[in-house]
Amino acid sequence: MTKKYTEEIEENFTPITLNEEASRCLLCLDAPCSKACPAGTDPAKFIRSVRFKNIKGAIETVRENNILGGICARVCPTEKYCQKGCSRSGIDKAIDIGRIQKYITDMEEELHMNVLAKPIKNKKEHIAIIGSGPSGLAAAGYLLLKGYHVDIYEKEKELGGYLRYGIPEYRLPNSVVDKEVNRIVSLGACVYTNTTVGKDITLEELEKKYDAVILGIGLNKAKTLPMFMNNPHVVSSISLLKEIKENKGNIKVPNNIIIVGGGDVAMDIATSLKILGSKNVACVVYEEFSEFKASEKELEGARNLDISIYDGYIPLSVNDNEVTFKHRKIDSEIKMKADLIVLAIGQEVDATNIDVEFDKNEAKTSTYNIKGTNIFAVGDISRNKEKSVVGAVRTAKEVVFEIAKYLEGK
Repeated sequence: MTKKYTEEIEENFTPITLNEEASRCLLCLDAPCSKACPAGTDPAKFIRSVRFKNIKGAIETVRENNILGGICARVCPTEKYCQKGCSRSGIDKAIDIGRIQKYITDMEEELHMNVLAKPIKNKKEHIAIIGSGPSGLAAAGYLLLKGYHVDIYEKEKELGGYLRYGIPEYRLPNSVVDKEVNRIVSLGACVYTNTTVGKDITLEELEKKYDAVILGIGLNKAKTLPMFMNNPHVVSSISLLKEIKENKGNIKVPNNIIIVGGGDVAMDIATSLKILGSKNVACVVYEEFSEFKASEKELEGARNLDISIYDGYIPLSVNDNEVTFKHRKIDSEIKMKADLIVLAIGQEVDATNIDVEFDKNEAKTSTYNIKGTNIFAVGDISRNKEKSVVGAVRTAKEVVFEIAKYLEGK
């Protein structure tokens, strides 16, 4: 079972199937797929390059537009963005843009291409980045390419944030995370791991030391419900995902599991547990299927593994390891008993000892800047409605633009 966890589930294109898929592209003049990509990766352009056998050109397009292109190719919910805009979907089905991008970025490694040449440090300003999840990493890369000096502060022992410690290995291998991280760090970043801002160094100290500070800590704390607190049978999805990934899936899992929640994280933990050998995994979800938050790909993967999904139910009470759920709309209750109860009901910001004001998990900012300071918020804690990796890349591009304006004005 461990081997299944460490092998990517999605089948790769071959050169033949890649060309077959690219040949389906309608080569739209005003490509809606490119308009629909939050990060501006420009799928229309790289698919056109693939279609005309210009793989190197395709690699350049992806990497120049999306510094985390290899990661986004694997984890982006493309059916919500580029593939939703694909004109081909009106004829039969959308182009599989994610898998084409995955092939391209894998070929980047095969060809030993280095599209992001190390820049000359032509600017005097130094910028600190707190957190090395997707938004922090992307911001670091774009700042380095502009010639700024960048220091990254990360509380864990390795960079990557949720990319490394949350997304399962079968979806995003840490070998891919390593390559993307190394590509950015090699541009000249200085890295401080095992360093918690607010504990090992204060935010105030960073404000004084650096010309600008980027806060990219993400939604790093699992939400809970009072009825589940201090229950030995209950764990959070993000803590369990981290344990599984750190151990490469080599952990013992119980047979009967209830998962409360139905987003991508819930599908990730349900699929992981099933792959690792749990016999009965049931997801009890607040949303009904018509309003599901999980991506189509994640939901399909869970169903293919015979994971039970009860939609439209909310937890009513819990007694030890037995939970009673009530349907939101119909007069129905179900009782379920399990060896383990996993909460996957969302995440929130944990800004302990960081003196920044938040409103509903968003830092109070004006165009990313916290008024009266040199601090900028990025990623999930910024005014970013797309809580995804590709959304994090978009906010990174925008915050770098705002910082450049701020420093020039200063």
